[in-house]
Amino acid sequence: MKRNATAVWNGSGKEGNGTLTTQSTVLNETQYSFNSRFAEGVGTNPEELVAAAHAGCFTMKLSFVLNEAGFTADTLETKGFITFENGEITNSHLVLKAKVPGISKEQFDAATADAKANCPISKLLNTNITLEAELL
Repeated sequence: MKRNATAVWNGSGKEGNGTLTTQSTVLNETQYSFNSRFAEGVGTNPEELVAAAHAGCFTMKLSFVLNEAGFTADTLETKGFITFENGEITNSHLVLKAKVPGISKEQFDAATADAKANCPISKLLNTNITLEAELL
């Protein structure tokens, strides 16, 4: 399986602008710019997309890990935070709130550690990955 996305940029780095389109067209000529990346401008940015990808990948992997251990989550909600400093991503921080009936704290901790280490986006990122996991 291969997935793709297209970035188009026009102009200089600071004054220019661009669009992002994904194969699924969920993003379809979605704008991004210097201001949407480094200030509070309208549009998306690569770091926001990495945060979404990491949160989504981790959460789905955790669901599979829980299922393999005999559990089904009622809810898994993960927020991803990407730290971008001095031109590089220095951290991906995941904050999970989970409702998993019948699971012990030890089983939950083992499952979250497995998902954090083994989701494909975690394996792709060359940065520090941290996790706060709360079992509700």
